Amino acid sequence: MAGSIETGSAAPEFVLHGGVLRDGEFTRGTYLLDAAREHPLVLAFYPQDNSSVCTKQLCSYSSGLEQFTKLGAEVWAISPQDVESHEEFARTNDLRMPLLSDPDRTVAKLFGVAAPGVGLRRSVFLIAPGGRIAWKHVALVGLTWQPLEKLTAELALL
Repeated sequence: MAGSIETGSAAPEFVLHGGVLRDGEFTRGTYLLDAAREHPLVLAFYPQDNSSVCTKQLCSYSSGLEQFTKLGAEVWAISPQDVESHEEFARTNDLRMPLLSDPDRTVAKLFGVAAPGVGLRRSVFLIAPGGRIAWKHVALVGLTWQPLEKLTAELALL
């Protein structure tokens, strides 16, 4: 794994396919980082749909989505699974943030969180308006995640 992108650096541009569950409809689309540069963005890299730790993490973020929204932020979650897997994962757990597919781990590599054997490291990047990495956490072991309270406290500082 290459080193993780540094805080203060410009977030690398990317385009990924994904979808979001709203009012029972899973809407597929293309997500461009460049289109989200006007407001704070939380990028949560997670290893796998439907795993126990990933499910707990994303359910936590989804149930607290209004707290992110109050701070003007969007939350995008990225993993290697395809969009079909993401749709099932979102429907099963009522996940309300976009789930993006990075099957060849191109974006994970850009952010320095691709890991041989496990796919990617559980990581969170807070991207400030304008596209600068304002804060990050890259887990060495993916059994824990950054809680909603920590992320919203860091977002409040932007």
